[in-house]
Amino acid sequence: MPQVGASIRRPDDPRILTGRGRYVDDLVLARLVHVAFVRSEHAHAALTTLDVDAARRSAGVAALLTGDEARRLCKPCRGILQHYQGMKSGAMLPLAVERVRYAGEPIVAVAAETRAAAADAVALVRVGYRPLPAVLSPATAVAPDAPLIHPDLGDNVIYEARLAGGDAARALGASARVWRRTFTTGRHTGVPIEPRSLVADYEPATRSLTVWMSTQVPHMMQAVLADLFDLPEQRVRVVAPDVGGSFGIKIHVYQDDLAACALAIVLGRPVKWVASRRESFLSDIHAREQTIEVDVGADADGTLTGMRARIVAAVGPYSAFPRSSVVEGGQVLRLLPGPYRLRHYDGALSVVAQNKVVTSQYRAVGHPIAAAVTESLLDQIARDLGLDPAEIRRRNLVRPEDLPWTSPTGTVYDSGSYQAALARLLEVGRYDELRREQTKARAEGRALGIGLACFLELTGPGAQFYGVGGAPISGQDGATLRLQPSGGVTALVGVTNQGQGTTTALAQIIADELAVPVEAITVLAGDTGVTPYGGGTWASRGMPIGGGATLLAARALAEKIRAVAGVLLEAHPDDIALAEARASVRGAPGRALGYAELARIVHFRSNALKGLEPSLEATVHYTNPQAWTFTNGAHLAVVELDLETGRVSVRRYVAVDDCGRIVNPALVDGQIAGGVAQGVGGALFEHCVYDDAGQLLTATLMDYAVPTAADLPAFELHHLETPAPSIAGGFKGAGEAGTTGAPAAILNAVNDALAPFGAMLSEQPITAERVLRALGRL
Repeated sequence: MPQVGASIRRPDDPRILTGRGRYVDDLVLARLVHVAFVRSEHAHAALTTLDVDAARRSAGVAALLTGDEARRLCKPCRGILQHYQGMKSGAMLPLAVERVRYAGEPIVAVAAETRAAAADAVALVRVGYRPLPAVLSPATAVAPDAPLIHPDLGDNVIYEARLAGGDAARALGASARVWRRTFTTGRHTGVPIEPRSLVADYEPATRSLTVWMSTQVPHMMQAVLADLFDLPEQRVRVVAPDVGGSFGIKIHVYQDDLAACALAIVLGRPVKWVASRRESFLSDIHAREQTIEVDVGADADGTLTGMRARIVAAVGPYSAFPRSSVVEGGQVLRLLPGPYRLRHYDGALSVVAQNKVVTSQYRAVGHPIAAAVTESLLDQIARDLGLDPAEIRRRNLVRPEDLPWTSPTGTVYDSGSYQAALARLLEVGRYDELRREQTKARAEGRALGIGLACFLELTGPGAQFYGVGGAPISGQDGATLRLQPSGGVTALVGVTNQGQGTTTALAQIIADELAVPVEAITVLAGDTGVTPYGGGTWASRGMPIGGGATLLAARALAEKIRAVAGVLLEAHPDDIALAEARASVRGAPGRALGYAELARIVHFRSNALKGLEPSLEATVHYTNPQAWTFTNGAHLAVVELDLETGRVSVRRYVAVDDCGRIVNPALVDGQIAGGVAQGVGGALFEHCVYDDAGQLLTATLMDYAVPTAADLPAFELHHLETPAPSIAGGFKGAGEAGTTGAPAAILNAVNDALAPFGAMLSEQPITAERVLRALGRL
């Protein structure tokens, strides 16, 4: 029975669910010390004095680093991608020197025998500040008299860009009608269940650094640490053990991580740092803070004619290293035309610095913003023209005969099921029936809203995305497969696993190609000292790139098995069939060798191979030959507003997604459901709120609201399969689709519920206060 397409269980689940997972904080090494940080109390201030003498003398302290000391060990880093012309960034150091630029920036690092001793020493550090004006809004950042966050840069503008295709000005001028709106999206962050953490161990005799780290990108971190600390790259080893969630939070280089590694180098003994939840809110990257002004035109029948957009993204004081902080804004700029047959577009992006936590790539990277803006505008056009929201989408979505479609931004949609996904959604969601129920509910005085969202998502980027920008981020991934003497298979892969079940899906691909049971396969990932080079897991590349590499490596190993069996069974390799962990001669089932017997001959009696290489191992490296592969979907949300409190309740959520060839439907469902939950969280609850002084007010889970099971309905998940034409196996990514579609569907549902009251929202998160203000009840 084929394993690809089956919802098999993850073999690791019993271990994880019974508390036997091995996370960074479970690692205890001899002579281990613990790290704590002094963090800035101000959003922007000059450092006038720094008294660390009492802290150095504190009981149990092994070492203490100031910013000046740390920068002598570690190079500064700037998140700049070369293909973003004109991009600039202030230098980021492990610890602040002379000036702090956001509340929570690390100033001093302390290593002590226990975590408590390190915290006690931190409390003894005395920091003198001269507060400086904090730049908190984009408007303040670009004002003529704006305080400069990095005086050497001359202004607070990190990057500006424009993407245009067709003639948007002419198209808008000729449109039957033009709609103009301004959208804002609030900051939020990933909140993985396991916070960022590491154990770093340095051996001075060999200048070797081993770092166990909760990360998505071991090979990237190996390259970064070797470069910044001037170490031989082959002597830097990064190990990602079990990782408790990531969502893009753990693909970046952070100041505190570098400071902890610097302490390990100073001490020549292992150090451990595990962030508290408060530290996570104060230092993990945030995302989404953008303002988008859009003009969109349409003919009288609802056909889109042109779009003009201006995007302002506020990204904190530094550009995140090495991926930069401009990619999210760039994705919005590129994806605003959506999956629609729009030919005329003109978009401008401005990325500005501010005195808040750095923003950068977080799950779905700009897609939720672009989808929410475009989908909300489509609903408004439909409402004003008297069209059904489903009908206006049908008239504008890319059609099968249009593919491959080149959007006015120059982006090529290689494949997809845009019209089919909408049709399936309307069918399984019982759309017409929902509209009848809505009419009845409104007659009863209930504010029920139905929201649709059609979207696309780029997945599995190739080297064209980061490699050309000069960042040490691999666009390829490797897989090494070995047939062991037992007849089992060991796979070493470059992609990583943070709970999404990647290793299970890869085992299913191997099982089908080699005709072995899944339980005979062991997949190892996350160790630069063992696994082939790879980019790790981000941008939903686990299956398109990691799965493609694994598929091709399995096929290469199968060829080696056939070659060996051909020699031993005296047959041509093309006449060898593989089934049920056996190699047999076609048409002569009695002439066969089980994998275990065949492997023992290769490993222990290679003289029988008559000169054939005694190898049952294959390594393949694979990359997307295109810049990216597109997946798509269509989502439907039903919400009800409490007109007295403003609370939004999600009553129903239906999703149709197309992630290409599906390896494990249960894993895909898990990814879609988790993504929808995060998307709903961003749409309704999650918000990193700052006061006028730049202090983060939502630095605990008592203040930062994440959705709970009580806030979400049972999701109704459906799938289409349009294989990716350029990817081995036809796989596409699935990890970010839910996060992309949910904010748009929820925003449209809320505005549909508000429509009878003549109200409309363009801000997310959609808090109860904002609902009541829209209704004129505050």
